[in-house]
Amino acid sequence: MNPRELIKVGKIVGTHGYKGSVKVQPLTDFPERFQSGNRFIVVRGEDIKELILVSCSSQKGPLLMKFQDIDDMETAEQYRNLFLSVTSDQLYPLPDGSYYHFQLIGMRVEDIDKGYLGVLSEVLETGANDVYVVKSDTYGEILIPAIKQVVLSVDVNHQLMRVRLLEGLLGEQ
Repeated sequence: MNPRELIKVGKIVGTHGYKGSVKVQPLTDFPERFQSGNRFIVVRGEDIKELILVSCSSQKGPLLMKFQDIDDMETAEQYRNLFLSVTSDQLYPLPDGSYYHFQLIGMRVEDIDKGYLGVLSEVLETGANDVYVVKSDTYGEILIPAIKQVVLSVDVNHQLMRVRLLEGLLGEQ
């Protein structure tokens, strides 16, 4: 199993109590994945371990989780700042036209008029729509709104996004 192929769905941010519970900040739009019996992978250096969720409850802020074989605060503390990850076959299906951020990062971005722009390096989540950050050797950093008028097509298999930039996105007058 290659750790780079894992998808992060939560981060263990602390411990709770003395019986081995941990606080987890969810990194997913699908909180229902945190159900008893579900399996997660944590990676610490070269060590890869599977954790089985025993229970999960919500409070203000992070979720409280208890994992099998983590029964005291000292053991739980060893997992602080590690990510809970899943494999791609554990992903929830998305509606057509929706993508996981990890599927977009590294994708080549081409404008239908200007040609190759650069590589999508980050996805910013804003209130209205996501914004794609494209690193370009020619134009520097380009911020592209993830809206239908701009993003014409996304080909995950070929790692290619075609866009039609709105006037002013490249700083031209």
